[in-house]
Amino acid sequence: MLSGCYIRALWILNNQDFVIFSRKFPVVEKRWHVSCLKESSDDFKYHMLPNDSGFSGAFSDRKKREGSARGFGVRVSQSVKGSDSWVDDPITRHVISLYVNKEEGENNLLWPLVLHIKGPYSILILPLVEPRHLKSYSRMCNTSDCGSAIGADESLSSLLLDLPSITGAFAVAQTIGDIVVGEAMEPEVVVAASPSVGGLLDTLTGSIGISSISARAKPVASPVIAFTISGTTVTGAAMSDAPKMGSRPLDKDVLRSFIASAMPFGTPLDLSYSNISAIKTTGFSSADVPPADRKQPAWKPYLYRGKQRILFTIHDTVHAAMYDRDEIPDSITISGQVNCRAELEGLPDVSLPLTWLASARVESLTFHPCAQVPEHGGDKQAITFSPPLGNFVLMHYQALCSVGPPIKGFYQLSMVSENEGAFLFRLSVMEGYKIPRTIEFCTVTMPFPRRRVVSFDGTPSIGTVSNTEHSVDWKIITNTRITSGKSIEATFSGTVRFAPWQAQRMPPSGSALMGDEDSDLESESSGSLVNVEDYIMEKMIKDLPAADLEDPFNRQAYNYATVSFKMIGPSFSGISIDPKSVSIFPALKAPIEVSAQVTSGDYILWNTLGKCPVAATPQA
Repeated sequence: MLSGCYIRALWILNNQDFVIFSRKFPVVEKRWHVSCLKESSDDFKYHMLPNDSGFSGAFSDRKKREGSARGFGVRVSQSVKGSDSWVDDPITRHVISLYVNKEEGENNLLWPLVLHIKGPYSILILPLVEPRHLKSYSRMCNTSDCGSAIGADESLSSLLLDLPSITGAFAVAQTIGDIVVGEAMEPEVVVAASPSVGGLLDTLTGSIGISSISARAKPVASPVIAFTISGTTVTGAAMSDAPKMGSRPLDKDVLRSFIASAMPFGTPLDLSYSNISAIKTTGFSSADVPPADRKQPAWKPYLYRGKQRILFTIHDTVHAAMYDRDEIPDSITISGQVNCRAELEGLPDVSLPLTWLASARVESLTFHPCAQVPEHGGDKQAITFSPPLGNFVLMHYQALCSVGPPIKGFYQLSMVSENEGAFLFRLSVMEGYKIPRTIEFCTVTMPFPRRRVVSFDGTPSIGTVSNTEHSVDWKIITNTRITSGKSIEATFSGTVRFAPWQAQRMPPSGSALMGDEDSDLESESSGSLVNVEDYIMEKMIKDLPAADLEDPFNRQAYNYATVSFKMIGPSFSGISIDPKSVSIFPALKAPIEVSAQVTSGDYILWNTLGKCPVAATPQA
């Protein structure tokens, strides 16, 4: 049984399916070779990893076979035996397989390949598994049954649970994806203080463009955002060694340097890009000697020196589906995280009780590797951790909203003619919330992805309105506003006019998938299949009714409005940290600051006069 995560190889492909970067790890590949020799049989042999052109061709072939880069995920009429979709499990959209070396007359199955799509790039990671796992998946790809039967000996879900390397491969793929698109940044930590970060700058150096700081101190590439009394934001210390690669070509030297340090010989050790950048830029000094009785963890390569403090930020993201219908209940959930920055000298341990309201229901908790969780109660969670360098996410959580929705109301839209619609909004912002909160902004958007907006009429009771080619934007709150006790009532009614709609002939569902010669869509160069995801989006743009879509639950096939907001104040999940309960060992005096902010995720107001997707509730 393998323990830990080992990477055999990784590839990065552009949107033309060409490999633009690859890395193979011979040490791990040798372990796979030895395992294959032990399992060698007529139906199982060792195959070398494909070259870049062979891998690119195999990925392109799978795309055509599965309909898109990710594929169907479930068995459909276009699925063929031996394909990922034949397994009939949605996880095959993210853990895929490829058939390579077909020119040699053999179909070498390459699995499990973790697929992560970031920007224009497809990142594929091949972790080390045991040959028996590969043989099990190969059998699943050829089973006659659809889906996993209850009590079956083999299922993809149970197989993946036996492979912790899959989780590690996902972490590697996500980190590399952030690096190649220039998003390798640390989580935000906010403080209710002045813009100055005190002694922090006395201990930082090495940041690109900052030459006046002493070379003795160490860099920490993590911004601290300070909120002034008025609620505006300014950047405190925002220094980063990471090159900005947003629109530039892929920087292969940066990737090679990161891979060599973060996962030497194919074993992921530290995937923190800021740590790797700091080590590369600054190196180590003989003066940085940890206490004799403490072992310095890998996630803290440098010891902090300067003004000491601990910052916590509780960040809730609210997801809601508002129906305003008696037969459909509204759905409100919260995903969030607790961000931390511990500027403490030495290697202390920090302990704190994390509490939440008795009415809150926390459904899942995950913690940073530095944390130990010895105690768990009905409404509290004790945590002890040895803090890393810079900003980090101490905990992720999923919870139900402990109070009512921050934005409540309804949205109605009806077409009074072929090219004109009448709409009505009636909303309450922060209804029933008595604790003061600062609202930075609140915006409602009516998107029309399949129609072009010509003009609109109507004046809201509060805020301003503007429109783009495919949306109408209502900014309810444009300047920072503090609310307490009394809700903000907002109404907006009017009409919106669209450009004349011209119906365009499209092939029936599936004809483009099968390469119909009469199709109006351009097929790929092979002349057989087109990208299913692009095809669905194309049909939505052409204003076809929802019934003609392959995915009838795609929300862009229905009419809805979205709400976006950001608020500063107590969390909606009910999770809180009492600064007086935070203890540090060995004991030292350090101020502890706790802040909370709430932002919107998928916050949707469904048109009460139209159709809407909803999950069926089980009957008791």
